[in-house]
Amino acid sequence: MLEVKDLCCGYDGVDVVKGVDFKVTRGKNLCIVGPNGCGKSTLLKSIANLLDYRGSITLDSKEVKKLNRKELAKKVALMSQSSAIHFPYTVYETVALGRYAHLKGVFAQLGKEDYEIIEKSLENAGVLDIKDKLISELSGGQLQRVFLARAFAQDPEVILLDEPTNHLDLKCQIEILEYLNKWTKENDKIVVAVLHDLNLVQAFGEEVVIIDAGKIVSDGPPSVVFRDEKLEAVYGIDVKGFMVETLEKWR
Repeated sequence: MLEVKDLCCGYDGVDVVKGVDFKVTRGKNLCIVGPNGCGKSTLLKSIANLLDYRGSITLDSKEVKKLNRKELAKKVALMSQSSAIHFPYTVYETVALGRYAHLKGVFAQLGKEDYEIIEKSLENAGVLDIKDKLISELSGGQLQRVFLARAFAQDPEVILLDEPTNHLDLKCQIEILEYLNKWTKENDKIVVAVLHDLNLVQAFGEEVVIIDAGKIVSDGPPSVVFRDEKLEAVYGIDVKGFMVETLEKWR
């Protein structure tokens, strides 16, 4: 279980996330939604222990901030919106970086199991056919899938995704989210994803939290949360009415 209790964190002494509490059990996914600047990305960074925080973040009852970097890398993978390209690695080399937390010793080499996991991760993210291309030559959508493959290769207990469907076409968005749901179920893992497209959350989300101004204002399954009047207050529009009206245009 991933459990967050009374979490506060931010930048330069100013809290962006304020007293957040939630739990995610193994085999489940959680979608985090809310307007721009409400603290969604900051929340993910704190779970990955990239930001100092107050309160508690535990994975299987172990406090995240007490894990060393290698232990944490085996348990938590973060794919952020600002995944940068620092070196012109190939797709294969980039995905292989996900395995290094599992190597024993500085000079250890990748083994047979590592190579099998890398190949499977490339295939599941739909980038096996471009594994020899340089990542500096890829489109935004291809690059997004490469970083997803690297997270899969890391084989963590929890994958944290910040807008994982950015730059992806509709077919690829659906395939990735379907695979993530399958991955959590088959491997008893956890996915926490920040998503802006509420239709995708409605289709694939199992649990949802709505964040506004750094605080959770509603949580539960999409069927409950998206009928909460707080949804309209947070976004400043009649979300359900807009969605239904748009759907009617497809008829």
